[in-house]
Order: sequence, then structure tokens, then C-alpha cells
Amino acid sequence: MSTTTDKTVTSVRGPGVPVRGNDIDTDQIIPARFMKEVTFDNMGDYAFYDARRNDDGEWNDHAINRHPNGEIMVVNQNFGCGSSREHAPQALMRWGIKGLVGESFAEIFAGNCQALGLPTATANADTVQWIMDQVEADPTVELTIDVDEETVTVGDETVEANVSDAQREALLQGVWDTTALMKSFMDEVRETADSVPYLNGFAEC
Repeated sequence: MSTTTDKTVTSVRGPGVPVRGNDIDTDQIIPARFMKEVTFDNMGDYAFYDARRNDDGEWNDHAINRHPNGEIMVVNQNFGCGSSREHAPQALMRWGIKGLVGESFAEIFAGNCQALGLPTATANADTVQWIMDQVEADPTVELTIDVDEETVTVGDETVEANVSDAQREALLQGVWDTTALMKSFMDEVRETADSVPYLNGFAEC
């Protein structure tokens, strides 16, 4: 569940799903062949599509298969590297992910997560390893990412984490959804468009 007021995101909470491994790229998160779809509606079905299956198409022991109710993903270094495809965080969000904790995230991936209201909190390797171990030991344990306090709580124990200043500000002020933000200023957008000659009435479209 998320603690939100309008568009603000102060914390996210839910069971964990530990995805181990460094440099997990966006092609692993969402294989390129699924990017041809016109909308993001079905992206959740394709999250880690190949990684979750054996060569014969049967389910394997991938973390997502073992933790089907996971809402807080716990990862290692440089998660989300590779291409800048926004389909990757879209797939995770539509699968059910509300936030991520990791050692580090690729910059563009973290920015794409921010644009969806998904916090990406970082912690040191030992802390991340400890969180993963706790989730593996008890898949029902709940994790909470507190954006405001910059902490991660696992069950009853709280550890320090980091949320980048830009992301923290965007989530706490509710300005992460740039499309909604722009729509809220449509009068100003129309006024500006009307004042630019080469737009030729674009504001009336």
C-alpha cells in the first residue's frame, strides 16, 4: 500500500521480492520484443519474462516466481542499466511493485521510476544483503520505504537508506507526475501557445 495525499508519496509498504545480481539491465526486466505494444497495459505480464522461464518455457525459481505477492523489490548494484526504455519500470509497476531498495540504480531508470511515483532508495551492500536475507527467510515480512525519513523498515527493524534529493522533493511535493502537473496548468499553456506565432492556433486543437 502507499501513503499518499493527492500526488504526494511519503512512504510505500508491502512484502518484499529479492532479485539478486549486479547489472540487471532493462532487457532482462522487459525483453525488447514486448516493446512493440501500443500501450503499457500488458507490461506487467512481461516483467522478467525470459528470466522467469527455463528453455522449455516452464517456470523456474526466479525471485518473482517465489515471491508472487512482492511489492517492494530489493536489488543489488546498477539495477536498470542498459537502454533508457521506460517500459522497464512500467512493467515492474504493473506487475505490482510499489518501490525499490538497492545498492545502486542506473540514473535513467531511477528517473523513469520517479516519473511513475516509484521510490528508488539506496543502501550499502551489507544492508541490502540483510534485507534480502530477511525476505528470503520470511516472505510475509513487510518492508516500508519512508521517503521523508529516508529509512527502510523490515518488520520491526529500521535501517538508514538514501533517496536522492531530486526524487525526494518530487515525491514529497507531489510533482513527480509531470503529465498531471502540466494538465493542471493548461490555462497557462494555452496562453503561452496563443502568444507564439508559429504555433498558429495550436492551443485551440
